[in-house]
Amino acid sequence: MLRCIHRMSTPTQPQHELPRVLGARHAISIVVGIIIGSGIFLVPREMIAAVGKSSTLYIVWIVGGLLSLFGALTYAEIAASRPAYGGEYAFIREAYGDLTGFLHMWTWWTIAKPASIASVVSALVRTLATFAVFSFFNNPAFLHMNWGQVAALIALWLATWLDIVGTRRAANAQLGLTLLKVLLIVAIGLICFGLAGPLGTVHNFSTVFIGARGGVGGFMVALIAALWAYDGWSDLAALAGEVEQPKRNLPIALIGGIVIVGGLYMLTNAAIQYVMPAAALAAADRPAADAVRNVLSTHGIGWGAALVSIGMAVSITATLIATTLSGARIGFAAARDKLFFQNIARVHPKYQTPAVSLIVQSAISSLLIFAIGRFQALFSLAIFAEWITYGLAVSTVFVFRHRDTRTGKPRDFYTPGYPVVPVVFIVAAIALTIFQLYDDPKNTLLGCLVIVLGVPVFFYFDRKRKAT
Repeated sequence: MLRCIHRMSTPTQPQHELPRVLGARHAISIVVGIIIGSGIFLVPREMIAAVGKSSTLYIVWIVGGLLSLFGALTYAEIAASRPAYGGEYAFIREAYGDLTGFLHMWTWWTIAKPASIASVVSALVRTLATFAVFSFFNNPAFLHMNWGQVAALIALWLATWLDIVGTRRAANAQLGLTLLKVLLIVAIGLICFGLAGPLGTVHNFSTVFIGARGGVGGFMVALIAALWAYDGWSDLAALAGEVEQPKRNLPIALIGGIVIVGGLYMLTNAAIQYVMPAAALAAADRPAADAVRNVLSTHGIGWGAALVSIGMAVSITATLIATTLSGARIGFAAARDKLFFQNIARVHPKYQTPAVSLIVQSAISSLLIFAIGRFQALFSLAIFAEWITYGLAVSTVFVFRHRDTRTGKPRDFYTPGYPVVPVVFIVAAIALTIFQLYDDPKNTLLGCLVIVLGVPVFFYFDRKRKAT
């Protein structure tokens, strides 16, 4: 597959460079668009089943938002001073050396990003399956797949094609879809608070779901689900090499994006809980759609849930475009450094995009869709791998602060609350990793094994690089 795309570069252009074509509005929409995908519409069910109390559910959302903000604040400082291809890969490699940087790339290339992409398309199929016309998604297709998995593969490769034909074109499409998803969330809030009538009550915020797991374990399971809903804020760092005026636009997009999403999530969560007690929320496969349907049905309107489902599909599509766009840059950056297959660093001569990297990334994601296909299993695997690298990437701020102070290198942005903000984030990342090892040892140990297998792979590429 890599050889067949060998002719994608020409002698008349730089082979491994991507143009800076993303403005501030694109950067903000990428952060908001990736984060607001399926999570806020789907995971409240898993969360309430874990914690039980509606009031605790709200606390989990706040904690998840604060942790994401702490990470974004730290990333803003690092990315503004080092706006390179690959995001965390570039940070970690510069701070801790080639092996550590490669293992980050390897983790994202083989586990985190493919699992994340696969979970997004699985959520899209899960949403579309609620319409009668797509009821066949659960029927067997071929090769032990159902038609839902086939639809997921088609959606994945269509998004990949859009990313290949132009970064700015994909970003423009994603910007438009992001605006639509923001309008959807505002509409959900207005409908639930403005039209609920006797159906809505603040008493629902104190209700309890009796069958919940509860305790510290339940809180951590719910937090993992919340962090999945907030996940994606770091993806902009991978596109830092293509952002215009990165020292200004990266901090604005990272911090502004998290603040916007946090406000929208608080609104959505409050709107859903205002009309649904804990027990009803735990039984709702699509809480946001069910909440709107319940409210509008009291006014004789029967298309409320369908409208939200369409909006959810639009929202998830925007996330899919952006997350495939950003993920391919990590392998691309490693290949530019001659630490990975060289063809992955090739730039399409016409579209100026890392086409080979995008194709290989989608091929790996397709394997996960075929092998697993279950939404919760996929996002749990993604969060485990991602938060290992998030914690490691955030820790580089201490290394760079020390080095830059010694050399007198100026900084355009400083993390507010330093060093408390990055320390809290790192401690949370460690706690999440330990909990997942304890709570789901089979899948997390399998993920650890894949990471360890990256060590001999690194030495293979390192020897190859030194021999040239």
